[in-house]
Amino acid sequence: MNTIGILTSGGDAPGMNSTIRAAVRTALNNGMRIKGIRNGYDGLMKGDIYEMNVSSVADIIHKGGTILGTARSTEFTNEEGQKRGAQILSDYGIEGLIVIGGDGSFKGAKALSDLGIKTIGIPGTIDNDMGYTDFTIGFFTAMETVSDAIGKLRDTSSSHGRAVVIEVMGRHCGDLGLYSGLAGGAESIIVPEHEFSIEDIVEKMEHGRKRGKLHHLITLAEGVGDPYSIAKELEEKTGIETKVTILGHVQRGGSPSVVDRLVGSTMGAHAVELLSEEKTNLAIGYVNGKLIEVSIDEAVNTKSQFDEHLYELANNLSK
Repeated sequence: MNTIGILTSGGDAPGMNSTIRAAVRTALNNGMRIKGIRNGYDGLMKGDIYEMNVSSVADIIHKGGTILGTARSTEFTNEEGQKRGAQILSDYGIEGLIVIGGDGSFKGAKALSDLGIKTIGIPGTIDNDMGYTDFTIGFFTAMETVSDAIGKLRDTSSSHGRAVVIEVMGRHCGDLGLYSGLAGGAESIIVPEHEFSIEDIVEKMEHGRKRGKLHHLITLAEGVGDPYSIAKELEEKTGIETKVTILGHVQRGGSPSVVDRLVGSTMGAHAVELLSEEKTNLAIGYVNGKLIEVSIDEAVNTKSQFDEHLYELANNLSK
C-alpha cells in the first residue's frame, strides 16, 4: 500500500490529535504517503483532501479537538453517496483509510470497505459507549473534566448549603456519569442503565443534612430525565435549595490526559501497520491492557457492559 487517508468523524474527543500524529508519522516512517481529509465524511464528499507531512502534525500531541475538523454528512448516509465517496478516495490515489470516531463513523468505514477501500476504525468518543473495547479515546480526559467540575461545585454548594444536579454527556451510556461521579464523590448517580427513584435521593439528602453535610451532588446522564424537573422536585420535597449545572460541550475540550495520549498514539500507529498488511474492515480496541482487533460489524453491534460493581460501590460509599 502506497497511500492512505485519515479522517475524524462525529463528535470530537481529546486524544484524536495524538492518534492523527502517530498515524502520520508511522506512515511516513514506513515510506507511505498519507492524506488528511478535513471535516470527516462531509470533507470527503467535497474532496477537501491534502497531503500531510511531519510538519502537519508538529506540536499537536497535547492539543484537544482534532486538527482535521469533524462534521456530519447527510450525503454520505445513502448508498449512492458512499459509492461517490469511494470513487473520490480512488481519484486521490487513497488505497486505505483510517476512520477515528464512534459507531456512526464506523458504519461509514464498513460501507467503504464493502466498496473496495481498505478501512480501519479507531474508537474516538468521550461517551465510552462502544462495547468491544474497554475504553475509547477521549473518555479519560472527559472523566477528569467532569470530576474537576464536581469538585468545584462541591466548594460553592457547601458554602451555600445547596444540592446540585450535574448533567453530563453519554447518550445511552452511563459510564461518564458513573466513573466521574465515583471519582468526584457524588452522592447520587443517575444513569440510563438503572431506574432511579426520587425518594431514594430525597432520603440520602435528608440523611446527609442530619449528619451535618452541607452539600449533595448528583450526576445525571443526559437523556435520562429533565435536570430542572428533577431539581425542582428535590427542592420541594427536602426544602434544600437545588441548582442545575449542565456541563455541555466543555466535556469534549481540553488537553488530552496521559492515558488518552498513550492510547491514541498506540492505536494510530497500529492502524497504519494493519493497512500496510493490506487488512481491512477492522476496528482497533483496548481490552485488558492490550490492543485487539475485531471486525467493524462486531465493534458496532457489541453492546456496552455497564459496570454494576462500580455502581454498587458508588452507592455504598455515598451513604
